[in-house]
Amino acid sequence: MKIKPTLLATVLLPLSLMLSACSNTGSGSNESVKARQDIMSNWGDAMQVMGGMVKNPDTFDAQKFQEEAAFMAEDASKPWQHFQDENAKGGSTDAVWSDRTGFEAEAQKFEQATAQLNADAQNATSVADIESAFKEVGASCKSCHTTYKQPN
Repeated sequence: MKIKPTLLATVLLPLSLMLSACSNTGSGSNESVKARQDIMSNWGDAMQVMGGMVKNPDTFDAQKFQEEAAFMAEDASKPWQHFQDENAKGGSTDAVWSDRTGFEAEAQKFEQATAQLNADAQNATSVADIESAFKEVGASCKSCHTTYKQPN
């Protein structure tokens, strides 16, 4: 199955830009900001590996994709604890704290999306098996960053 370039551009380009932006926001000296930036930077690395396979289905390596998807699912709950200190804004908007319920809902959606990607990946034999779940992870990143991340 061929993946349409527009689908990839729609998902991968904004995702990679957003994830790289997470690791380059201000207030990097603050431990909470640095911790969440490091986690999200690692997510960006994993998404690039998986995204490369989605972009070029002939390079699909089920074992590597499974490893990256498992990493994402296992790591998905880690950064949220580093959003407790309202003074540790980094690249976050004030909405992280003023709309805590919405922010937590976005975090939960991300955790669910990565869990689904991991579940799909564990039995995947082709890009077709993970394409939808991979797209949902990217959409989850974008959805959260739209409201809770300062634009660059």
